[in-house]
Amino acid sequence: MSSLPTTLAGWLARCEQLHPKEIDMGLHRVEQVRARLDLSFSVPLIVVAGTNGKGSTCAMLESIALRAGYRVGLYSKPHLVHFEERCRVNGEMVSAADLLPHFEAVERSRGDTGLTYFEFTTLAIARLLSQAPLDLVILEVGLGGRLDAVNVFDADCAVITSIDLDHTEYLGPDRESIGREKAGIMRAGRPVVVSDPVPPQSVIDRARELSADLRRFGVDFNHSGDPQQWAWAGRRKRYNGLAYPGLRGANQLINASGALAAFEALGDRLPITAQAVRQGFATLDLPGRFQIVPGRPTLVLDVAHNPHAVAALAQNLDRMGFHPRTHAVFGAMHDKDLSAIFQRMAPLVDSWCFTDLPTARAATAVQLQTLFESLSPTLKKPGGEAVLLSTHRDPQTALQHALERADPADRILVFGSFLTVGGVLHHGLPRLGSSHSV
Repeated sequence: MSSLPTTLAGWLARCEQLHPKEIDMGLHRVEQVRARLDLSFSVPLIVVAGTNGKGSTCAMLESIALRAGYRVGLYSKPHLVHFEERCRVNGEMVSAADLLPHFEAVERSRGDTGLTYFEFTTLAIARLLSQAPLDLVILEVGLGGRLDAVNVFDADCAVITSIDLDHTEYLGPDRESIGREKAGIMRAGRPVVVSDPVPPQSVIDRARELSADLRRFGVDFNHSGDPQQWAWAGRRKRYNGLAYPGLRGANQLINASGALAAFEALGDRLPITAQAVRQGFATLDLPGRFQIVPGRPTLVLDVAHNPHAVAALAQNLDRMGFHPRTHAVFGAMHDKDLSAIFQRMAPLVDSWCFTDLPTARAATAVQLQTLFESLSPTLKKPGGEAVLLSTHRDPQTALQHALERADPADRILVFGSFLTVGGVLHHGLPRLGSSHSV
C-alpha cells in the first residue's frame, strides 16, 4: 500500500479519487467494508431522512438529548465551512486529528473496493462514533434512504421529514417514488416517525408491509399554540407551555414535533424530562437555517435550494419586519429546479448577485443570470421596477457587491447551496454595519 495521507485534507483529496462517480447509488460496496470493519452501534440509533428539515431535526434531537444528560454523537451533512462539522460528539465538533485513525482503518479494510467520497467518509465517521462512549447516535441520511450509505446501519427509530421533489434523477420523478426511497430506512417492527403532514402513500404502505410502528404527524402526534407558546401531544406524553425553538421559521414546529415523537418512541430506553425539552429547544443553534444576522443592512442566511425549501424561506421573509429592498446572493447546483426557485423568489428580490461555486455540479453565475433573463417576462418584479443582475466569481465577492448596492435599512439574503452560504461564512460570521463593510 502506498504511503497514506497524514492530514484530513490529504484524506479528503484521496477520497475524491477512489471512485469514478461522485454519486453511485447502492449498498453493496459500503456493506462489504462495514462488515470487514465489524462496525455497528451498541446504543440506540436514530436515522433521519427526508428532503427538507433533516438537519434541523437532527439538531433538535441532539440538543434535547444533551440537556437530558445523555452522551450524544451526531453525523450530519453537508458542512458549511469545515468538514469536521459533519461529526459532533457531545455537542462539540470533532478535531481533524480525531478522524485520521478512522480514515486509515477504512482504507486498510476496503481492499480493492472503490468507495465514493460520501461512502468512505460515512464509514470513517461512523467508526469514530461507534467507539466513543455514547448513549445515543444520530445519523442523517445524505440522499434518498434505501440506497444511501447510512442505511447499512439498522435504525432503532427512523425519522422521515418533509418529502418533496429533489434529486429526481436518482430518486424518481414524483413524491411517491421519492417517498419509496426515503422509506428504505424503516426496519421491521421498529418505530418510524413521519413528520411530513401529507406523506406519500408509498411511505405509509411500506410501514405497513414491515409492520413498523408508524407514528404520523396529525395522527399519532401534533402541535398547537399561540404567538407566545406552543404545546405538543403524542400517544402518551404531552408537553405544554413550550417556548418556540431557537431556530426561526414556520416549518420548525413540524420538525420539533417529529423530534419529540422520536423520543416518545424510544422512551423506555431514553427517557427525557420536560425541562430537557424546554432547554433543548431554547438553546438550538444551527447556522444557515433562516439565520438572521442583525446589522445594517440585515443579513439572512438560508441553505434553501429546492422549491419546497424556498417556499418556506419566502414565507419566513414575508414575516420579517419591513425592509425597503432585498438583495439576493444566490448560487446552486445546475440540477435543481432553478426556474421554480426564481418564480417563487422574484416577487421578493430587488437585485440578484449570482455566484459561481467551486464544484462542477454547480450552475455558473452566467448560466443563472441567463436563465433568469429568459424567465423575466413571466416573473413578477417588486414594485414594477427593473431588477438589477450581476455575476460574481465567489459568494464573498457577491456579498461585497450586494453591500455596495444596499442601503442600511435594506436586507441581504444569501441562499441556495450549502457552498453559497458556506462561502460567506468562510472567514467567520459577517457583521454588517452602516459603513458597508463585511
